[in-house]
Amino acid sequence: MEQLTDLKAILHSKRANIYYLEKCRVMQKDGRVLYLTEAKNENQYWNIPIANTTCLLLGTGTSVTQAAMRMLASAGVLVGFCGGGGTPLLMANEIEWLNPQSEYRPTEYIQGWMQFWFDDDRRLQAAKQFQQERIKYLQKVWGKDRDLQTEGFNIADPILQKSLDNNLQKVSVAGKVGALLQGEAELTKQLYKFAAHASSYGNFTREREAIDTANTFLNHGNYLAYGLAATTLWVLGIPHGFAVMHGKTRRGALVFDVADLVKDALILPWAFICAKEKSTEQEFRQQCLQAFTNHNALEFMFDQVKDIALKTDWETVIA
Repeated sequence: MEQLTDLKAILHSKRANIYYLEKCRVMQKDGRVLYLTEAKNENQYWNIPIANTTCLLLGTGTSVTQAAMRMLASAGVLVGFCGGGGTPLLMANEIEWLNPQSEYRPTEYIQGWMQFWFDDDRRLQAAKQFQQERIKYLQKVWGKDRDLQTEGFNIADPILQKSLDNNLQKVSVAGKVGALLQGEAELTKQLYKFAAHASSYGNFTREREAIDTANTFLNHGNYLAYGLAATTLWVLGIPHGFAVMHGKTRRGALVFDVADLVKDALILPWAFICAKEKSTEQEFRQQCLQAFTNHNALEFMFDQVKDIALKTDWETVIA
């Protein structure tokens, strides 16, 4: 039990690492989780600090041993299988059935979530709060991040401010989730336009199947955010299917709701900046992970989900 206690010493909301691995073998050796890469003349082992890791994405050409999965489970690391470059996510596993920690996670958050989730008005209020906090977070990040400001992402830009203010107004008066989704789509389109102009990227159209660098980086970065969101919900014990904004029939829709809290603020600008600088996927991924750490993205997700789950002063929505 002592070893398991050590593995859980770092709170999930404070963990810093997301790993994407490809063309390697993940295994347990001498009480550690390692990944093995094969070189021409020798094999090389690299340590994965699982106690400080939120999730592990296994790309093409990877394998993982049962012993390694047991250790990952004991440390509360989520594991997903994905395509090359981190997308698309092919299979994700909540690994609760391997993790003794799951029996002791608090139930107050899922109980609080269920108390409002079946009420359409309260669920709409939760969706509104997510959208409002998403914009506040963007304003906070772009307002203090000097690297983003140097690249032209200035929160004081009047066009940007107008777009954000208009969206907040639409959120406040929305009587249905459909109106929120429409407003979100309009704002995101405006942010893409702003980012393309700030980074001198040129004409841009968001297409998930496109192969240009900005679209590829957006896909990649979004999956990193999904990893943080999935970890947040797994730790708090809230099933991914109980979404407040994205389709209720989509099993993982709540992951998208939570990931949206940080995607516009962090993934979107760096996708365009790194595309302009002709960065590699690995360089872009490292930049995203550093941005997550610098701006406490995971902790912010935890705070927002916990706040909504334990909220008691719900207002009546007037359609």
